[in-house]
Amino acid sequence: MPDEPVPPGDDDAVVIPIEPELDLHAFRARDVVAAASDYLEAAHARGLTEVRLVHGRGTGTQRALVQRMLRAHPLVAAFRDDPASHLGATLVTLR
Repeated sequence: MPDEPVPPGDDDAVVIPIEPELDLHAFRARDVVAAASDYLEAAHARGLTEVRLVHGRGTGTQRALVQRMLRAHPLVAAFRDDPASHLGATLVTLR
């Protein structure tokens, strides 16, 4: 029997490209905080000093989760809402 493709499962790793912006719409709600935190660490390691996290407008739940994580993250020097974003985003300054 030929090898059949294995469908992706819950344990499959997602490779996040380290660019100045991460769109969190692609992640399941339960994974948003971990994905954003991992991204910040990788962005810092790459030498980025400011990044943009796109969380959406909606009800504000994802924004609140992301910003709660940012308040406690050791690599975050500051963060603020991106007033120019029609998608709902937070600008993050890294240490």
